[in-house]
Amino acid sequence: MTDSLPPGRSSPKAGFSILLLAIAAFVTVTNEYIVVGLLPELAQSTHTTIAQAGQLVTLFAIAMMFCGPVLAVMLSRVERKRLFVLLLFSFVISNALTAIANNYWVLAGGRILSALALSAFWGLASDTAAQLAGPERAGRAVSQFYFGVACALLFGLPLGTLLSHALGWRAVFWTLSLLSLVTTALFVFFLPRMDDMQTAPIRRQLGILKKPWFVANLLLSGMVYTTLFTVYTYLTDMIVHGGHIPSGQVGWWLMGFGGVGLVGNWVAGQLADRSLLRTTMLLMSIMALALATILPLASISIVLFGIMLGLWGTTHTGLLLISVVRVMKAGAKAQAFAGTLNVSAANAGTAFGAMIGGLVISQYGISRVGSFGAFLALFTVAITYGVIMLKRKEMGRT
Repeated sequence: MTDSLPPGRSSPKAGFSILLLAIAAFVTVTNEYIVVGLLPELAQSTHTTIAQAGQLVTLFAIAMMFCGPVLAVMLSRVERKRLFVLLLFSFVISNALTAIANNYWVLAGGRILSALALSAFWGLASDTAAQLAGPERAGRAVSQFYFGVACALLFGLPLGTLLSHALGWRAVFWTLSLLSLVTTALFVFFLPRMDDMQTAPIRRQLGILKKPWFVANLLLSGMVYTTLFTVYTYLTDMIVHGGHIPSGQVGWWLMGFGGVGLVGNWVAGQLADRSLLRTTMLLMSIMALALATILPLASISIVLFGIMLGLWGTTHTGLLLISVVRVMKAGAKAQAFAGTLNVSAANAGTAFGAMIGGLVISQYGISRVGSFGAFLALFTVAITYGVIMLKRKEMGRT
C-alpha cells in the first residue's frame, strides 16, 4: 500500500493503522515480558538462580532506559512506516539469536538487541496512535494501542509458558521470531506511509525536561513501574511456590491474569482523558490490598488467591496505560519524545523493581515479596498525591 495517511483524521484507514500498531504491541510486549514466565527454565538451562535469571529483566530494562531517548531524537524525523518495518525486523534477528544462545551472556545479548528495537518503537508508536486519532481521542487511541499489551498478557505470556513447558524455552523464541517476521510483512504491505506526522524541533523536544510538571510525572512513572515489577517479575514463582499451583498449570493462571487485564485496560481507557492522577491513586490502592493479602490468603482458599490475583492483574494493566498517557499529556509539545522518556523511566523502574524483588526473595523468601510490593504501592499513592499538590501550586501561580 502506497497511500499516505494524514494524522488527526477519524477514518477507517486511521483505525486500521492503529490496529496494526496494536498487533505490533502484542508481539513486542510478549517479547519483552516472556522471560517472566520462563525464569525457572532459563535459570536451570544457564545454571543460575531464579534471582540471577531475573536480572535478564534488569538488563533489558537498562538497555531501554539509556537508549530510548537518544534513539527517539535520532529517528524522530524518519518516515514512520519505514522506521517501524526496520525496528520490527530487528525482533526477527534478536529472537533468533536468543533461541540459539548456549550460555547466559549470549542470551543476554539477544535480549539487549530486542531492548534497543523496542526502546525506539514504543514511544513513537504511542505518539503515532495519538496523532492519528487527534487530540480529543488521543487517550482512547493509546488505549486501543495498549489493547495489544493486554492481549500479550492474556495470550502471549501464558501461551509462551505453556509452549516452553511442552517444547522447551528455545521454541518460544523461535515462535517470537516468526511472529515478528509476519508482523513486519503486515506493516510492509498494509501500513500506509505517514509523511505528515508532526515532529517537534529537537530543541523543543529537549525543552520539556525543564518543565517541573513534566519531570514530576516522569519520576512518578518510574515509581509506578518500580512497584509493579518488584512483584510482577516473580509472578510465576509466586503462583508456583506461593499459591502452590502445579507448574504445568501456570500458563492458565497467567492467562487469567492477562484476561482480567483486559478489564483494566478498558477501565483505564475510559478514564484516560479525565483525571489521570486520581486514577493512579485508586488503582495503586487496590493493588496494595491485593499484594498484601494474596499469599496469606493462598493458604486459606485457592478461590481467594484467584480473586486477589484478578485484582492485581486488573490494576497492573490499567496502570501501564495510565502512566504513558499521563506523561504524554504532560509533554504535549513533544509527545513522541515524552513517550520515549516514559519508556526510559518505566524501564528504570522495571530494572530497579526486578533488583528489589530479587533481593527480597534472596533475603526473606518468596512469601515476603507481595507485602513489600504493597508497601511500595502505598508509597506511590503518597507520591501521586504530592504531584497533585504540585499541579495545584503551579495553577495558583498562573
